[in-house]
Amino acid sequence: MNIMIDFHKEFIKWFQKKFGVSDYGLYWIAYMEGMIVGGLIIYFIHH
Repeated sequence: MNIMIDFHKEFIKWFQKKFGVSDYGLYWIAYMEGMIVGGLIIYFIHH
């Protein structure tokens, strides 16, 4: 499990550095991703 957590932390650091995203920007990206995924799940459950 620690390997996956370490990989995720390193990936996030790489993503932030590569695209110049602040911590605050990363929070917004995660929020929007959650809204989209949640909306798709609800859409496919009800249709």
